[in-house]
Amino acid sequence: MDEYVGAVIWALLPTLVVSVLFVFVLRSILRMDRTERRVYAKIEAEERAARGLDARAADGSTA
Repeated sequence: MDEYVGAVIWALLPTLVVSVLFVFVLRSILRMDRTERRVYAKIEAEERAARGLDARAADGSTA
């Protein structure tokens, strides 16, 4: 029985390790994207304020 459990653990271990690494990398990518968008929006708002433009129309719409 111990050999069977050990074999199952060794068989599943690579899949679990790869899955954890995948989740970590994907999470990091999403966090970087969120941070980049936040910083870009802040810079854009500062530039619009410096030019005296309405911050609400940052998406290019006129309404």
